[in-house]
Amino acid sequence: MAKILFVMTGADQWTLADGTKHPTGYWAEEAVAPYVALKAAGHEITVATPGGAVPPVDSASLSPDVNGGPENAARVRGVTETAAEFHAPVALSDVTLDDYDAVHVPGGHGPMEDLAVNADSGRILALAVRSGKPVSVVCHGPAALLAAVTEDGTHAYAGYRITAFTNEEEKLAGNADKAKWLLQDRLTEAGLTVRAGDPFAPHVEVDRNVITGQNPASSGPLAEELLKQLG
Repeated sequence: MAKILFVMTGADQWTLADGTKHPTGYWAEEAVAPYVALKAAGHEITVATPGGAVPPVDSASLSPDVNGGPENAARVRGVTETAAEFHAPVALSDVTLDDYDAVHVPGGHGPMEDLAVNADSGRILALAVRSGKPVSVVCHGPAALLAAVTEDGTHAYAGYRITAFTNEEEKLAGNADKAKWLLQDRLTEAGLTVRAGDPFAPHVEVDRNVITGQNPASSGPLAEELLKQLG
């Protein structure tokens, strides 16, 4: 049995370029699919957020439209409501990485608001990649990698090949013109190599111990790759 740390957003609003707030949180499938797969394999999960806040689920991610119909939407919602770990998080500042075997970061626009600039999250993710422990990150979750800067000012993930929610997907979702910054651009500027697949189609990249998924549809395949690395 492995112990997996879920680093999750505590933000329920995303600040847009004009200063207005857009309701957000974590995207349900990106937490639920890995959660279900890892628990089914017998692994233990701990959720950590900034300040130990209960991670808010983005209500848009619970609709039948984005979950392939009402039946799966009800299943996903059920996991977000009943998974005890999602409702009893620890504070990121209290996390000791040695206690865990892997780290997973779900997306949603929430991480662009808080994890992208959170020093505790950045510290954990920098230590994780250097330790060789599996790090899985999906969709907007790679925003958290932006804070993973080492003591000498270099980026801990520079040179890694990843994927993330793309500029094209942000445009198709109607958010690109409203955003303060675009994830693909920021990751590229930080020295990461971002590989883009077809919009909203499953796409996973694996580079050493770093596993990334492009969008919500990549959550299941990403969980499979994480399970492979856990052995």
